[in-house]
Amino acid sequence: MPLNNIQSKNYQRNIFILLVVIALVIAVLSLCLGKFTLAPARVCAMILSPLRQLFTDFTDFTDIATDISDIEQQIIWTIRIPRILMAFCAGAALALCGAALQGVFHNPLVDPHIIGVTSGAAFGGTLAILLGLSPYLLTLSTFSFGLLALFLVYFIAHLIGHGNRLILVLAGVILSGFFSALVSLLQYMADTEEKLPSIVFWLLGSFATASWHKLLMLLIPLLVAGYFLLRLRWRINLLSLGDCDAKALGISVTETRWLILVLCALIVAAQVAVSGSIGWIGLVIPHFARMIVGTDHRYLLPASLLLGGSFMVIVDDLARTLTSAEIPVGIITALLGAPLFTVLLVKNYKRKIQ
Repeated sequence: MPLNNIQSKNYQRNIFILLVVIALVIAVLSLCLGKFTLAPARVCAMILSPLRQLFTDFTDFTDIATDISDIEQQIIWTIRIPRILMAFCAGAALALCGAALQGVFHNPLVDPHIIGVTSGAAFGGTLAILLGLSPYLLTLSTFSFGLLALFLVYFIAHLIGHGNRLILVLAGVILSGFFSALVSLLQYMADTEEKLPSIVFWLLGSFATASWHKLLMLLIPLLVAGYFLLRLRWRINLLSLGDCDAKALGISVTETRWLILVLCALIVAAQVAVSGSIGWIGLVIPHFARMIVGTDHRYLLPASLLLGGSFMVIVDDLARTLTSAEIPVGIITALLGAPLFTVLLVKNYKRKIQ
């Protein structure tokens, strides 16, 4: 094996080890933050407390573990751990789908919102809130309308352009605009005292209602669909070369593209269902991942996943600690994402003209 290949693989492995370590450190520090602050040592002791019987020889650990109150256990295991895991999964889901879709459409400006699923899911959630449905039915409505939006994109694309890549993007833009208008209509019809504030807060994205149940509703689609997306990394590499080159290399372009779209739609619909509509993550994070690991989707997709999850946890930390009242996550991602994306565009432009 050539030396440069060995060095490249070692570099990629070291990068992923570093990203995993950073994600773990961010998660542990995030568990310490909040109105009820906790020391990192106590947080680690609480996380490992189910195993403390195995560490009876370590007196320092047992001393800390036995001093943990029920309130602290409740805060960590019922509130903060599900919330942080859900924030990580949501960020990982959006960044993973963004990187995959940018490769599939051969366009660095594509993000999960472009396929119309986010707007469709947002309409489903808004409708459920307006009708006063239970949280379970809200999630079901959000997920169902997200998949309905993808079906309509498929129908329009095949009706007009037989699955052409540009037509797919245009169909997604059409459906996004249509469902966004429906969301605005429902907001106009909503009761300004009760329903409208709930709709607006949900649409802006939040992890305030995180629970183990909601985490599973996001985690299961992410694990299943994410696994298949990662298995399709080499096909995404070929699709990113363009349709003609991918066909010449033996790839069934239309079928592969739709398979990836369906997988991304499942992930995005699940994310919107549990945490609302959150922008910019799927657009910005893949660009940072490319700066670190390059354009090869074998490395780009898992790097985007880890970076997106870590970034979303940091954003959620800011959302719940900057002010006494929690700030919607979507506001912070927009405030951070727009300047970061501008910096990336300027940097890439300067690199091209040099």
